[in-house]
Amino acid sequence: MSCTIYDKTKPITLQTRMDNYVKTTFLQHALRIILGSFMVLAAIGHLTFQREEFQAQVPTWIPLSKDLVVLLSGIVEFALGIGMLFWRKRRVLVGIALGVFFILIFPGNVAQYTNSIDAFGLDTDRARLIRLFFQPVLVLWALWSTGAVKAFKQRSTL
Repeated sequence: MSCTIYDKTKPITLQTRMDNYVKTTFLQHALRIILGSFMVLAAIGHLTFQREEFQAQVPTWIPLSKDLVVLLSGIVEFALGIGMLFWRKRRVLVGIALGVFFILIFPGNVAQYTNSIDAFGLDTDRARLIRLFFQPVLVLWALWSTGAVKAFKQRSTL
């Protein structure tokens, strides 16, 4: 990937490199498979039997139908889950995309907490608050299990 920045006199092109595949350990592989499987299962829930519960998490300020948001996020979750499970050559990029996805859906978790919405067995403010602290764990899980953390470190040494 390249990026062009313009100096006062001439354009400067910067080359950045991010490896798409990084060798991972058995533990990383196992945790990537578990996370990918969870994502596929969550996607199935979004698209079928848990749609109403997921709709309860969509913040009211999103200018789209709650059902549409749930369906679209289910499709994205399915694609990311399948990518985590099978797309070896782009594993690092899938991990980064999944980490970004977890960040993007965080407002739904905040909305569930601030509006005291019961869903998924989270029926107390304490349970909903604890869940908020699990989101960074999911981001790190996605990045670490795919080798993205190692790829970022390798990139910074180039």
